[in-house]
Amino acid sequence: MNFKSLFTCLPKRRFILAALLLFNQSSFTQQRQTPKLVVGIVVDQMRYDYLTRFEPYFGGNGFKRLMNNGTNFTFAQFNYIPTITGPGHSSIYTGTTPFHHGIVGNDWYSRIEKKLVYCTEDATVQGVGTGTEEGKNSPKRLITNTITDQLKIATSGKSKIISLSIKDRASILPGGHSADGAFWYDHDKGNFITSTYYMEKLPQWVADFNNKHLPDEYLAQQWTLSLPKEKYFISSEDERRYETDVFSEGKTSFPHQFDKLDSLTKYGTLITTPFGNQLLLEFAKEAIINENLGKNIVTDFFAISFSSTDYIGHAYGPNSVEVQDTYIKLDTQIAELLNALDKQVGKGNYLLFLTADHGVQETVGFLKDLHIPAGFLDNNLIFDSLKAFSKREFKDSSIIENYSNRQIFFNKNSMASNNLDQVKIGKVFADYLKTTFKEIAVVYTRDQLADKTADRTSKNLILNGFNFERSGDIAFELIPYYLTYYREKGTSHSTQYSYDTHIPLIFFGWHIPKQSISNPVYIVDIVPTIANLIGITEPNGCIGIPILGGVQVQE
Repeated sequence: MNFKSLFTCLPKRRFILAALLLFNQSSFTQQRQTPKLVVGIVVDQMRYDYLTRFEPYFGGNGFKRLMNNGTNFTFAQFNYIPTITGPGHSSIYTGTTPFHHGIVGNDWYSRIEKKLVYCTEDATVQGVGTGTEEGKNSPKRLITNTITDQLKIATSGKSKIISLSIKDRASILPGGHSADGAFWYDHDKGNFITSTYYMEKLPQWVADFNNKHLPDEYLAQQWTLSLPKEKYFISSEDERRYETDVFSEGKTSFPHQFDKLDSLTKYGTLITTPFGNQLLLEFAKEAIINENLGKNIVTDFFAISFSSTDYIGHAYGPNSVEVQDTYIKLDTQIAELLNALDKQVGKGNYLLFLTADHGVQETVGFLKDLHIPAGFLDNNLIFDSLKAFSKREFKDSSIIENYSNRQIFFNKNSMASNNLDQVKIGKVFADYLKTTFKEIAVVYTRDQLADKTADRTSKNLILNGFNFERSGDIAFELIPYYLTYYREKGTSHSTQYSYDTHIPLIFFGWHIPKQSISNPVYIVDIVPTIANLIGITEPNGCIGIPILGGVQVQE
C-alpha cells in the first residue's frame, strides 16, 4: 500500500498525525549532512617542497591520491613565530596563534613558577601505562579551545575524539580539552601511554597493542633504502660531515642498524627512523577499528601526527638521503592509512586534511658548501652578553631574569629596586641587541606591541606569536639561515622565513573538490574551514577564515 492510499483510509485525526510524522521524517532527511569522521594528519617538519621534490618517487595511493583528488593549497603559510611543534599543533587545531592560545613554545619561562615549563606538563596528573614522568601531561596550559572541543560542544558530547602521536604534545594539543583519548609514546619502554587526565586505565586494545612489542621487532631489523641507491640522486651524498651519527655506527650512510645502542636508549632512538611512523600507523589502524571511529550517530574526529619526520630531519637535514627515504616510506604509510579509513568508514564518508606544524632549514654546513651565508648566534653568548651589559650599564646583572625562545625577561623586583623604568630600559636593551649582534634582523619591546592584536596574515609574525601573559619583555628575530644555537651536526627551525613557514595543506574526501589553489592561505584557516564545512561554530579564539565553501541543505 502506498502512502496516498494509506492516508485515504485513515480517520482525520490519524491522517493528521501520520502527515506530521512524514513531515518530520522529510525534515530530518533535509538536515545538513555531515561526514562520519574528520581526520587531521600533521606531518612534523614537512616543508611544502617535499610534495613536489619527492613526487616522482611517490606511488599513486598516498600523497598523490590526496593531491590529485583533493584541494591542494600550494601556498599555505604559518603567520607567527616560533615555528615549532607545540605552537604549531595548537595553532592548527585552534585556528589562532600563540597570541590567543598561549602555547608560546615547546617550553617557556614562567614568571609565576620561576622556571621553564613544558607546554603540556601537568603535575596534578599521573601517567597511565607508565611509571615515568612522560605520563604527567595534559592540555591545561592551552588557553583557548580546539576544533575537536568545538565538535564535542556541537554534539552535546556525543562525538568521539581520539588523538595519537609519538610526541606527547602532538597528541595532547590536537585532542583539546575534551578528548576521549590522547595517546603518545613512552621513550623508555616503547609503549603507547596516556594520563589520568583522560582515563584511569589503558583501554584493552591499547594494552594488547603494547603487548605485541612491535618496537622490538623493528629494532631487530635495519633501516634500508626503499629504492635503488641511484634513485636518490636529488639528495646530497649519503655520508656527510654535518649529519648526526644517530646510531653510534661511526658513519652516517645507509644501511642503519641498532646493534650498537644500549638498552636505555634503544626505544628512544627507534623513533629517529621510519619505523617510528610505521609503529604509529599500526597503532592508528587499531584505533580506527577498536574505537569504532566513524560509526557514531554524529561526526567523530581522529587526529594523528607523524613525528619521526621531525627527529630524522633534525639529525640529517632536508637534503639528506635519510629524509628522502623517510618520505618515500611515509607515502606508502599514508596510503595504508587511507585504505584503513576506506575500509572502516567508507570512501567519501570522511573529511581529511593534511598539513605540517613547521618546516626546517637546511644544515648550515650544506649552505656554506654552496657559499650561501648561514651561521649561528649561540644562546649562551646572547645571555652572557646581556648579563654583562646590564652589569656595566646599571650595576646589576639580575635585571635579566631569563633569556629563552629569543626573548628577554626582565626582573621586575630588580628594576623597582633600581628605580628603572621598564619602557626606557626595554629600549636600551633593544638598541644594544641591534647594534651588538649583526645576526639580529628585528627587535620588538613589549611596549611596542602593547596596543596591537594578532592578525590573520603575516604582517607581524613576532606579534602573532607574542602572548602578553607568558612572553618576555623583548623579542627578536635573526636574519635568514641563522640559528640561535650552535649545531655542528643536523639542523633546526623556528624562524619567520619560508623554509620554516611554507607547509603543505590538502583537504580531501567528503565534499572536497579536485583543485589546486595558489592563493596565500594561513595555518589558522584550517579549522574555520572544517567548521564551515560541517556546520558548527569555530573555536573560541579563531582568527582564520573558511577557504572552502560550505555544503548546501539537500533538497
